[in-house]
Amino acid sequence: MGFLSPIWFLALAALTIPLLIHLWNIRPGKTLKVGSISLITEASKTSSSSFKLLHILLLILRCLLLALIAIFLSKPVWEKMISPSKTKGWILIPKENFNETYTKFKPQVDSLTGKGYELHYFNEGFVKRDSTKQQADTASNTNYWGLVKQLERSGQGRPVYIFTPNFKKHFKGSKPTVHLKLKWQTYTQADSVSKWIASAAFTNDGSIKVTDGTSTPQGTTYGSKILKNDGDAVHTVRTQNGRTSISLNGSKDAPVIVDTTTQRIAIYTDNYPLDAKYLKAALDAATAFSGTKTTIKQYNNTAIPLGQTWLFWLSDKPVPSNISTQSKHIFAYADGKPVDVNSWIEPGHIALKKRISSKENDSQVIWTDGFGDAILSYSNSSPASWRGRGGLYTHFNPAWSDLVWSDDFPAMILKLLQQQPASQPNGRDRRIINNHQLQPDIVNYNMPISPLRESGQTDVSGYFWLLLMVVFAAERVLNYNIKQRENG
Repeated sequence: MGFLSPIWFLALAALTIPLLIHLWNIRPGKTLKVGSISLITEASKTSSSSFKLLHILLLILRCLLLALIAIFLSKPVWEKMISPSKTKGWILIPKENFNETYTKFKPQVDSLTGKGYELHYFNEGFVKRDSTKQQADTASNTNYWGLVKQLERSGQGRPVYIFTPNFKKHFKGSKPTVHLKLKWQTYTQADSVSKWIASAAFTNDGSIKVTDGTSTPQGTTYGSKILKNDGDAVHTVRTQNGRTSISLNGSKDAPVIVDTTTQRIAIYTDNYPLDAKYLKAALDAATAFSGTKTTIKQYNNTAIPLGQTWLFWLSDKPVPSNISTQSKHIFAYADGKPVDVNSWIEPGHIALKKRISSKENDSQVIWTDGFGDAILSYSNSSPASWRGRGGLYTHFNPAWSDLVWSDDFPAMILKLLQQQPASQPNGRDRRIINNHQLQPDIVNYNMPISPLRESGQTDVSGYFWLLLMVVFAAERVLNYNIKQRENG
């Protein structure tokens, strides 16, 4: 028996209340009937009291009633315990891919179960599996490192064998350090390649630009191509009810609706019209290459129409809140005092002559200088901002760097426009993690062996509630009968 909220046992102090009530018994004086009171002299009035337990059964019922209330509020649960002598250890396999994993490691699993190891799911609660009988697998994105930490807290002191896939999506956070007798084996699942349509949009000439994502154990890549309305050998294009959709041939995924919106790009020049000129040329080249429907406009005042896809804020002043909240992406100059440097910009190894000191420490770094400090960082806020707390720590100006003269400049801008800051959908991720990298840090010491707990806890508070009602009813009936006898 266990209790989820044992603090409520402090309520047992209330047992003193019925005990005091029964001990402090005020006894009324007796009335003596006489014929005449003329010969009786007046005496002082007196009353008597005694500390004596009366109606002991009623006292017991009331104390039991208060005790049951405290137990009910403490949320009692029933935990099964397995005798330590019957189990040598656990075998843990994720429920979502049990069949494939068991088939992959069948000889090892069968050998361990024959030696007395129990088969449990490597999922929340570590539920025991009765057999290796084939059952339907269910999809899940369990964090295996988090489960290992829970396993240590469960009091499992015997050897544990874990068999899992090695997809990177299952290993989140920092690698744990645990005190467990643990052996972990992994494998790459058969379904190790995933393909999907990341995006699709109409171009200026009415064609469709589609971006496909491919995830393999080696990594995730994206590729784009221009399609006509009849599709190609890989893609199927359909138009229904005025909406055009595209899907991968042979895929069970739902078709992706082709985006018909126009990408709107605004450049705020402020005191940097020359910088805006170089940026505009790079944007023209990048959007012409991508073929997506795009409009690019420059503004020398803050009367910028709301709803911009991209806002390039070439100014030392902060972006007004009304413009900031209505722009999907913001690319801004960082504020601060410029300093002369002799370094370069990566990627591209482009000469860097002047920069603003970086203050970023919590944003995703996109471009760096030769010392690894941020030149451009990304903050995945709302709206998504290519500035974080600072921004571009240089300027689009030949006096600051050779970036605007570089052949890589339009390509770097294009990559920003097409950048998908969020990673691929987690269900699509087929990247794997090295077996050495995934192994938790094991701290070896003689850990005492405790009884193994069956996973899951049975809530028994309902039984105590029923018993509470029975005792309450019995107390009321007994109290009524006592009063009837005393009054009668």
